[in-house]
This record gives sequence, structure tokens and C-alpha cells, in this order.
Amino acid sequence: MRAIEEIRIPAAAPATLILVMPVASLVVAVAAYLLGSIPTGYLLVLFFRKQDIRTVGSGNIGATNVIRSGARGLGAATFLLDVLKGCCAVGLGALLAPHLMPASPVRNAEALAALCAVIGHMFPVWLGFKGGKGVATGFGVFLVAAPLAALAAIGVFAVILAISKFVSLGSILGAASFPVFAYFLVNGEKPVFFIAVQAIVSLLIIAKHHQNIRRLLSGTESRFGSRKQERKTA
Repeated sequence: MRAIEEIRIPAAAPATLILVMPVASLVVAVAAYLLGSIPTGYLLVLFFRKQDIRTVGSGNIGATNVIRSGARGLGAATFLLDVLKGCCAVGLGALLAPHLMPASPVRNAEALAALCAVIGHMFPVWLGFKGGKGVATGFGVFLVAAPLAALAAIGVFAVILAISKFVSLGSILGAASFPVFAYFLVNGEKPVFFIAVQAIVSLLIIAKHHQNIRRLLSGTESRFGSRKQERKTA
């Protein structure tokens, strides 16, 4: 009788996992989205300067526009906190995965959390789904999920910024380079979903810079450090 029970118990596991996996994925996705949706730049400027960053410069809530508003310290804090929330979202996904999604590779849970955190930053429910461009948060999510590739991509950003003084160009090329670096620098298992999310996040960041791309092509994009703050470039 005991032998029969030992045989029957594992047979019920797949059915249980079929029910649990969608719920577990939803938990990871919602938690990551909510972390990503915290509008750090908006909150910092509102708290310390009693100002709505959306009414300044480009109206973007990201670090670049905060810096261009004259609040360099708050801009640096915005960047660091946006990176941190991305790191936390993916770390949470990796932490929950073995308990909630045992049949799925941990990297799939990390990828799901990464995608939802970046979407949360770009489209925060708290600000009418009008958020940032995802560069810092994108760096944060992949700093955990694919650290060497993320560091290489931020290196591309830094080099392009130093040469051209265009934050947008550095962000675009850094995002575009990330999937390439990830392909060569990520070791171990690389599930299809994990690879797909790398490309999707990069494309989302580039797409969010569509206005900057038009200005770069027309020669009207302002350079970092320019005093022409009236241009909506951030």
C-alpha cells in the first residue's frame, strides 16, 4: 500500500503546477511592475523642491530631465534609485522563483520581472501611464540578470556620451548593444524567453527615444550640459 502511495503522489504534481504557474507568474509580474512604477524622479523633486518635474524641460520624470532642471543631486539620486528598483525587482523574481515557479528556469522569472519593472517605469499607473524612458531601470534589471552585459552596455553609453555629449544617443546605442553583449557574455542556461526579453526591453528603450531620434536626425538635439534648457530633449 505504501509503495502505491509513493507512486501516486508524484502523478498529481503536474496538474498542481498547471494551476499554480499562471498565478505565480502573475504575482512576480505585478510585484515587479509596482516596484518599477515608483516615480522616483517625480517624488524627489516634489518633496525637495515642491515642484512637478513634468512641468519642467521635457516633462520627463527621468534623471536627465531632473539634472537639466538644475537639481544635479536629485538627478543623481533619481538615477541610482531607478537602478536600485530594477535590481530589486529582478532579485525578487529570482527569490520567488524556486518557491512559486519550481518548474520554470530561474532566468525566466528574472526575465519576467525585468520586463515588467521596465514597463512599470515607462508606464506607471500612478502618473497616468506616462513615465520615464527606462534607461536606468533597464540597466538595473540587467545588472542582476546579466551583469557583465549590463556593464558593457553602460560602458558604451559612457563612451558615446563622452564623445558626443548626447545622452539620448548614448542611451540608444547602449540599449542596442546590450542584447549583443548578453549573447556572448551570459554563461549557463539561456532560455528563449530570457533572450527574447533582452531584445524587447532594448527595443522599448529605443522606441521611447523616438522624439530624440528625430531631433538627432534633424540636428536639433541639444548636448548634455547645454544651457538651452528650453528645448525638450531629456
